[in-house]
Amino acid sequence: MDQRIKKLADLLTGYSCDVQKGEKVLISYEGECCKPLVRQLIKNIYEKGGMPYAEIRDSAITREILLRCSEEQIEFMNDCQLAQMKGMQAYIAVRAGSNTSELSDVPSEKLNMYSNLTKSTLDYRVNKTKWVVLRYPNPSMAQLANSSLEAFEDFYFDVCTLDYRKMSKAMDSLVDLMNRTDKVKIKGPGTDLSFSIKDIPAIKCGGERNIPDGEVYTAPVKDSMNGTISYNTPSEEQGFTYENIVLKVKNGKIVKTEANDNDRINQLLDTDDGARYFGEFALGVNPYILEPMKDTLFDEKIAGSFHLTPGAAYEDAFNGNVSSVHWDLVNIQRPEYGGGEIYFDGVLIRKDGIFTVPELECLNPENLK
Repeated sequence: MDQRIKKLADLLTGYSCDVQKGEKVLISYEGECCKPLVRQLIKNIYEKGGMPYAEIRDSAITREILLRCSEEQIEFMNDCQLAQMKGMQAYIAVRAGSNTSELSDVPSEKLNMYSNLTKSTLDYRVNKTKWVVLRYPNPSMAQLANSSLEAFEDFYFDVCTLDYRKMSKAMDSLVDLMNRTDKVKIKGPGTDLSFSIKDIPAIKCGGERNIPDGEVYTAPVKDSMNGTISYNTPSEEQGFTYENIVLKVKNGKIVKTEANDNDRINQLLDTDDGARYFGEFALGVNPYILEPMKDTLFDEKIAGSFHLTPGAAYEDAFNGNVSSVHWDLVNIQRPEYGGGEIYFDGVLIRKDGIFTVPELECLNPENLK
């Protein structure tokens, strides 16, 4: 385990954040079990001439604060966090919470207020620092993956320490194709959707921002989307597990929703005006991630998947949509999940999760392992 932890820490500090001499690095962590990794990260940062800082997060404490918080309280909290973030050149978040549903009984209005009032800190971190976010294996994660802890640890380190440089190079062909594409059409069980990605940059994610990684994203032209999208993976958001989500979209806006809790999903999508428009479209390609486990960092990278995200667009693939929501919802198109097709400008580029055009075959699972 010590060697696997060191290999992961080397990836995070030497590749993902590329820590340089004199840089300040904030390590934000939750969970006792990830302390060996945090300690190794601190050692690595010092060895590179950087200055490590650490903050401890705890979802149970966050819940207690949010239950009775006021706007003034959260605004001051955000001011403190933003001032700290503005002093950092890099940020590493390691999460290993013991209960993914800890915030499930916090009222929606409190969660939405918290998201809105802390958005400036999140935006600064995403757009102004070198950052990477990851989970760390623990019994809670293993349970979500229907796995023993030992088997999940083996899976985790295989996924997280694959050859990201190789993956990043293979992604260049997809980036190039997406940058030349106007019309996208997606078909599958319960899904018939079309939209444009014209003139919105495609961005590859090859281990620099998320671990595990493995996606190429852009954003739909804000008002271009029409049709219906049915998501076939569960999604945990704000402590609640949503299932069987179906969204009907007209001129870019979500006009009708179905899920296992219609009232709750509509409250979430009514957080602000931008939450009913889409801010990201991405294709997942990580060959080691095949099944959903209600953890976005893993699920959005599933080989043969795509995700289409209600809420905010990223600054580097900006379509004009602004929101405190960014909800990555995943559809898997491999045959065992019902299959599906993706077309770029009328050309079939992926069928049943496998890329079908020669220049993209390098991204199929057998070529990335």
